[in-house]
Amino acid sequence: MVFPERFSNLPVATWPRLRALLNVPSKASDVINMTIGEPRHAFPAFVGDILAANLAGFNSYPSNEGLDDLLTAMGGFLNRRYGLDVSNDRIIALNGTREGLYNAAMALCPETKNGKQPVVLTPNPFYPVYAVAALSVGAEPVYVPATEATGHLPDFASLSSETLDRTTIAYLCSPANPQGAVANEAYWRDLITLAEKHDFKIFADECYSEIYRDTPPPGGLEIATRMGADPDRVLIFQSLSKRSNLPGLRCGFAAGGAKSIARLRQLRAFAGAPLPGPLQVVATKVWADEGHVEENRSLYHRKYDIADDILGHVPGYMSPQAGFFLWLQVDDGEQAALKLWQDTGVRTLPGAYLSRDVAGENPGKGYIRVAMVAPTQEMQRGLTLIRDCLYG
Repeated sequence: MVFPERFSNLPVATWPRLRALLNVPSKASDVINMTIGEPRHAFPAFVGDILAANLAGFNSYPSNEGLDDLLTAMGGFLNRRYGLDVSNDRIIALNGTREGLYNAAMALCPETKNGKQPVVLTPNPFYPVYAVAALSVGAEPVYVPATEATGHLPDFASLSSETLDRTTIAYLCSPANPQGAVANEAYWRDLITLAEKHDFKIFADECYSEIYRDTPPPGGLEIATRMGADPDRVLIFQSLSKRSNLPGLRCGFAAGGAKSIARLRQLRAFAGAPLPGPLQVVATKVWADEGHVEENRSLYHRKYDIADDILGHVPGYMSPQAGFFLWLQVDDGEQAALKLWQDTGVRTLPGAYLSRDVAGENPGKGYIRVAMVAPTQEMQRGLTLIRDCLYG
């Protein structure tokens, strides 16, 4: 039996790899899990009532593109947040943004670029779906370091013209997972200008955009619109998972130019898995409400302050600009994560598990990622244990 080779060089996935690393006893009696970015703050109280009132909708096939009311609510969010006027034909509802980040490459990456194999750019470290999407469309994934030297954002302009002329898609996560860095307006303008020059699309993963300290991070579509760029140059991806503490609802969306969205809708008509109708009704209300988002953000403000108080004097500590991860410097991420688990019961993620080796270097090797999603007191205790164990 013959199997495809396109995924043969993928490493072991992040979570099985972590389970294997930490599959040893711990001296601690209590476990504090700070690995996965699964929000644990309360989601909006009205969710249950709306779902209960719409249960009959499970008896019908759901809308592939998203209910008109849902798309309108998503457009309303874009208007409030970024000042954008995006019509419903420029938005598609997603069953979680991971689906969209993958299928957008399937729908929009050409088979060749300038007569050669296409290139898909991804930050390094990165969300693993970016690389899998590149391999699925027969593109060459190019991992662009996002390190302290580059402000923890990828320096796409440092790539050769030959690589950029083959590039079809550049993925960018801002606020960044795992580093918490934010692409400012100048960064976006430079990247969009580069994309216009070399004719590639930007896939902007903005799932953490609503968790920030004081200043709302700018968005890719916002800046592209302000610049008068090609409407199909930037495709943004948003989600209720972090904004509204609803990762299990699986509701996100993509927004961009009408031509790009039309191709996504066409693919989804054949191979999509749309959000169930009752959940679309729930999501409509959630996207339209900002009160719970502000409450959620205030909880993270408190967590930022706690992290700064506990770890602020640790050498190399970087207070995140946005998101809910800490990207902590250590000598070796795997050794640090294993020591923390065995000595304290705190589970963290080695940074190398979110990165790829390039020319013998892994930009995540000297880090661990710490998710600040647990209840405040539990998180505070976990950060104190990390400080005392690794930096005491």
